[in-house]
Amino acid sequence: MRAASWAADPRRHRGRLHAEPEAGARGPRDDFQRDRDRIIHSISFRRLRHKTQVFMAPDGDHFRVRLTHSIEVAQIGRTIARALGLNEDLTEALCLAHDIGHPPFGHAGEEALEEALSGQGGFDHNGHTLRALTQLDSPYPRWPGLNLTWDTLEGLAKHNGPVHEPGWALAEVDAALPLSLGSHASLEAQVAALADDIAYDNHDIDDGLRAGLLTRDQLLDVPMVGRGWDAVRNRFADVDPARLTGEFVRSQIGVMVNDLIETTRAEIAAHRIETVADVRAAGRTLARFSEGLREDERALKRFMYANLYHHPSQLAAAAAARTVVSGLVAAYRDDPRHLPEEWRARLPAAEPARSRHIADFIAGMTDRYAIRRYQEIVGPIALPEGF
Repeated sequence: MRAASWAADPRRHRGRLHAEPEAGARGPRDDFQRDRDRIIHSISFRRLRHKTQVFMAPDGDHFRVRLTHSIEVAQIGRTIARALGLNEDLTEALCLAHDIGHPPFGHAGEEALEEALSGQGGFDHNGHTLRALTQLDSPYPRWPGLNLTWDTLEGLAKHNGPVHEPGWALAEVDAALPLSLGSHASLEAQVAALADDIAYDNHDIDDGLRAGLLTRDQLLDVPMVGRGWDAVRNRFADVDPARLTGEFVRSQIGVMVNDLIETTRAEIAAHRIETVADVRAAGRTLARFSEGLREDERALKRFMYANLYHHPSQLAAAAAARTVVSGLVAAYRDDPRHLPEEWRARLPAAEPARSRHIADFIAGMTDRYAIRRYQEIVGPIALPEGF
């Protein structure tokens, strides 16, 4: 499909922090394709296979983790980008990379690092995504980081909208390569953010049912779910309802994708968007759900927080996760000899850089590696069943 005039153009991106005179040496790819491929081949991306999505260090093979979630987000994002005439490669790159900054144990691990670094600027996973991609994951001989294009870094920084008070990690990236944090990002970035919502809204239902923490009867009280389930049952009246969960999830994703495409097309027309600059200057997010679906989605999120994310078993797992992460921070602060040699050799002497360096190491851990290191250097820990 031919790109629309408002699509990001890899021939006109705003450059990279480090010049690459040999950029054309590895095949006929444009710069957004290169960004996507660098993300896929990165160590940070590979580690997502053992990082929490909903369930911490799950003992079931069928539950989603950050890696599978990111792949699912990319599939949804690419579908939407194609329908809207956007750059699919940039959209995919943003979808694949959006969770790279998550520490072990997801939001519970993030809360523990935020508390541990409260006197050193704190921690947030989105800022750490930029930090990981620009500094920590460094496979190239002449520069730190993956040296992604401005457009990819901008999209990761602002996919949820303008950032008026960046944390220290994002501020450092912005100082090196100013990302115009006060404006909206490209439509590719806006689509990536909503593809994330569509994926976890629906796939978390699937995982919650599989884990037995949600029941179908509970879910049917949510208006959007009830309507979607009735539609699927009417289409497959002769099929055992136990076999229809997958069809329901697929159908609901389709409803949300179609609504987003239709609403976003209307927003583009209403604001007379013709260029990428118009998108950034629009003063509002253009990729959006209709008002009706947006309210339905809010109701679904409220249900999921009350019944899945804050389920007693999930809260117990989160408490254990915070114990692991905070215990590791304390152990490495008290005795840096526990750090691997390459990390210990680069440990700054003064704060806040010292604690941030320790947090960089811990944030890169997978769930199971964090548990193992805790047991090795802190001591035994009683983990909830299924952890």
